[in-house]
Amino acid sequence: MNKLKSWADSNLQGDRVIWAVVFILSLISILVVYSSIGTLAFKRSVSPEKYLVTHTMHIIIGLAAMWFAHRVDYRYYSKISRAALWVSVPLLIYTFTNGTTINDAARWIQVPIIGSFQPSDFASLALIVNLASMLSKRQQNIENITESLIPILFWCGIICGLIALTNMSTAVLLLLTCMIIMFIGRVPVKYLAMLFMVGILFGALAFKFGVRGGTAVSRITDFIEHVKGEKELPFQAKHAHIAVATGGITGKGPGNSDQRNILPHPYSDFIYAIVIEEYGMIGGIVVLVLYLILLHRGMKAAYNSERAFAGLLSAGLSFDIVCQAMINMGVVVGLGPITGQPLPLISMGGTSMVFTGLAVGIILSVSRGERDEMYNQKSTIKDIKENRGVEAKAA
Repeated sequence: MNKLKSWADSNLQGDRVIWAVVFILSLISILVVYSSIGTLAFKRSVSPEKYLVTHTMHIIIGLAAMWFAHRVDYRYYSKISRAALWVSVPLLIYTFTNGTTINDAARWIQVPIIGSFQPSDFASLALIVNLASMLSKRQQNIENITESLIPILFWCGIICGLIALTNMSTAVLLLLTCMIIMFIGRVPVKYLAMLFMVGILFGALAFKFGVRGGTAVSRITDFIEHVKGEKELPFQAKHAHIAVATGGITGKGPGNSDQRNILPHPYSDFIYAIVIEEYGMIGGIVVLVLYLILLHRGMKAAYNSERAFAGLLSAGLSFDIVCQAMINMGVVVGLGPITGQPLPLISMGGTSMVFTGLAVGIILSVSRGERDEMYNQKSTIKDIKENRGVEAKAA
């Protein structure tokens, strides 16, 4: 036991609660994905165990990415974020023009050896890191339009607009995250309104020239008409509600879901419905609480940080991950229109696992850096007191 603790102390640094939450969500992911891929395996004439092994490998790769990211000083990410943004622009354009359609959406590109890659995840992470960096460097002249506002509006508008061409919901979530980071970064409200207007402008362009604008409008319209009682639920939402309603308090048990054979993409977009159906309201609440704990610990790292970049970085990444989870869960229980957002750390998907792992790793790097600084400060104070004690005795 002591050896295990010693290994964890030296290798799993940063906030231990975040590590525990990620490991628990990863275990839940393996159980629920394995339960929900039977129909997909049957359609493609492969063994469900093959998908289980692939998904487990994706989780391991995501955890490895998280481990490597948490070992790097978080300040290093500020240096590479601008280069990552420049790389993400042609990737997003290429996705729009030559993207591969998976799950009825052209959001992926095929990369040799790696396979399917979703550039929007890479671009989102790059934008959040770079925005935190820009704001931290401009805290003294935050109201300067030329030096501060224009670069921020430019990158937020370009990246969110390009993502919206193929993935409207992710673009909206990213824009909301950017506004939260700017609010925390003491940007005046009038400038936040300008970012909102830029978002509307690029959203209108994406609606006109993109491939998902019509789908987004129809889903929102269907949801509003259902709330008014003018239209029945869409097929996906209807069976997600059935899964939630039949799950009860304790659920039907692992592997006993009925809706997994009916719901489209029960292993990704609607995996929370399978969680509730098999593990009941208790399982659904446990997953919800785990995400809230992740948000709390990420915001705690931001609160404890003494550097603006660390605080903005941890807060932005925490909000982005948990907000995406809340949207996914809200869709399943009928609180919003269908979006196609996966459930972070649980839904099946290689790119999502890797970049979510990187995001959590950066949050851990922030918490690790702050703990190291606190430890060094305490050690310095202790040394000073000991030296004073020695000097007093000598006197």
